[in-house]
Amino acid sequence: MIPAINSMSTATQAMQGLSGAGAGKAATLTGGSGASPTPFSELLTDAVGQVDQLESQARAAVSGLMTGSGVDVHQAMIATQKASMAFELALAVRNKAVQAYQQVIGMQF
Repeated sequence: MIPAINSMSTATQAMQGLSGAGAGKAATLTGGSGASPTPFSELLTDAVGQVDQLESQARAAVSGLMTGSGVDVHQAMIATQKASMAFELALAVRNKAVQAYQQVIGMQF
Protein backbone atom coordinates (compact mmCIF):
# COMPACT_ATOMS: atom_id res chain seq x y z
CA MET A 1 0.00 0.00 0.00
CA ILE A 2 2.88 2.37 0.75
CA PRO A 3 4.29 2.10 -2.83
CA ALA A 4 0.84 3.04 -4.13
CA ILE A 5 0.79 6.11 -1.91
CA ASN A 6 4.33 7.05 -2.97
CA SER A 7 3.45 6.69 -6.65
CA MET A 8 0.32 8.76 -6.04
CA SER A 9 2.53 11.48 -4.57
CA THR A 10 4.78 11.22 -7.61
CA ALA A 11 1.80 11.56 -9.94
CA THR A 12 0.53 14.56 -8.02
CA GLN A 13 3.94 16.22 -8.18
CA ALA A 14 4.15 15.50 -11.91
CA MET A 15 0.74 17.04 -12.48
CA GLN A 16 1.62 20.09 -10.40
CA GLY A 17 4.89 20.48 -12.26
CA LEU A 18 3.17 20.27 -15.65
CA SER A 19 0.26 22.53 -14.79
CA GLY A 20 2.33 25.10 -12.91
CA ALA A 21 0.04 24.76 -9.87
CA GLY A 22 2.85 23.89 -7.48
CA ALA A 23 3.38 26.77 -5.09
CA GLY A 24 7.02 25.94 -4.51
CA LYS A 25 7.81 25.62 -8.18
CA ALA A 26 5.87 28.78 -9.00
CA ALA A 27 7.91 30.68 -6.45
CA THR A 28 11.08 29.21 -7.91
CA LEU A 29 10.05 30.12 -11.44
CA THR A 30 9.34 33.71 -10.50
CA GLY A 31 12.38 33.98 -8.29
CA GLY A 32 10.22 34.69 -5.23
CA SER A 33 12.11 32.32 -2.97
CA GLY A 34 15.46 33.98 -3.50
CA ALA A 35 16.93 30.92 -5.22
CA SER A 36 17.95 30.85 -8.83
CA PRO A 37 14.98 30.19 -11.12
CA THR A 38 14.48 26.67 -12.48
CA PRO A 39 14.61 26.52 -16.27
CA PHE A 40 11.37 25.52 -17.95
CA SER A 41 13.14 22.78 -19.89
CA GLU A 42 14.28 21.20 -16.60
CA LEU A 43 10.72 21.21 -15.29
CA LEU A 44 9.50 19.52 -18.46
CA THR A 45 12.30 16.97 -18.33
CA ASP A 46 11.44 16.13 -14.73
CA ALA A 47 7.73 15.83 -15.53
CA VAL A 48 8.39 13.54 -18.51
CA GLY A 49 10.68 11.44 -16.31
CA GLN A 50 7.92 11.10 -13.73
CA VAL A 51 5.42 10.06 -16.42
CA ASP A 52 7.92 7.47 -17.63
CA GLN A 53 8.37 6.23 -14.06
CA LEU A 54 4.60 5.83 -13.64
CA GLU A 55 4.39 3.93 -16.92
CA SER A 56 7.17 1.56 -15.89
CA GLN A 57 5.44 0.98 -12.54
CA ALA A 58 2.21 0.19 -14.38
CA ARG A 59 4.05 -2.17 -16.73
CA ALA A 60 5.63 -3.94 -13.74
CA ALA A 61 2.25 -4.21 -11.98
CA VAL A 62 0.57 -5.69 -15.04
CA SER A 63 3.38 -8.17 -15.65
CA GLY A 64 3.27 -9.09 -11.95
CA LEU A 65 -0.46 -9.66 -12.25
CA MET A 66 0.00 -11.85 -15.33
CA THR A 67 2.75 -13.94 -13.79
CA GLY A 68 0.91 -14.29 -10.49
CA SER A 69 3.65 -12.78 -8.36
CA GLY A 70 1.38 -11.32 -5.69
CA VAL A 71 0.02 -8.22 -7.43
CA ASP A 72 -3.68 -7.62 -6.92
CA VAL A 73 -5.96 -6.69 -9.80
CA HIS A 74 -6.91 -3.39 -8.19
CA GLN A 75 -3.25 -2.43 -7.73
CA ALA A 76 -2.56 -3.09 -11.41
CA MET A 77 -5.63 -1.12 -12.49
CA ILE A 78 -4.75 1.82 -10.25
CA ALA A 79 -1.19 1.86 -11.58
CA THR A 80 -2.36 1.78 -15.20
CA GLN A 81 -4.91 4.54 -14.60
CA LYS A 82 -2.27 6.74 -12.93
CA ALA A 83 0.04 6.23 -15.88
CA SER A 84 -2.77 6.93 -18.32
CA MET A 85 -3.83 10.13 -16.58
CA ALA A 86 -0.26 11.39 -16.33
CA PHE A 87 0.30 10.69 -20.03
CA GLU A 88 -2.93 12.44 -21.00
CA LEU A 89 -1.92 15.48 -18.94
CA ALA A 90 1.52 15.55 -20.57
CA LEU A 91 -0.12 15.28 -23.99
CA ALA A 92 -2.48 18.17 -23.19
CA VAL A 93 0.44 20.34 -22.05
CA ARG A 94 2.33 19.48 -25.24
CA ASN A 95 -0.70 20.41 -27.36
CA LYS A 96 -1.01 23.75 -25.56
CA ALA A 97 2.70 24.44 -26.06
CA VAL A 98 2.44 23.66 -29.78
CA GLN A 99 -0.64 25.86 -30.05
CA ALA A 100 1.16 28.74 -28.31
CA TYR A 101 4.18 28.28 -30.58
CA GLN A 102 1.96 28.40 -33.67
CA GLN A 103 0.34 31.59 -32.41
CA VAL A 104 3.72 33.21 -31.87
CA ILE A 105 4.88 32.17 -35.34
CA GLY A 106 1.69 33.62 -36.83
CA MET A 107 2.23 37.04 -35.24
CA GLN A 108 3.17 39.92 -37.48
CA PHE A 109 5.76 42.34 -36.23
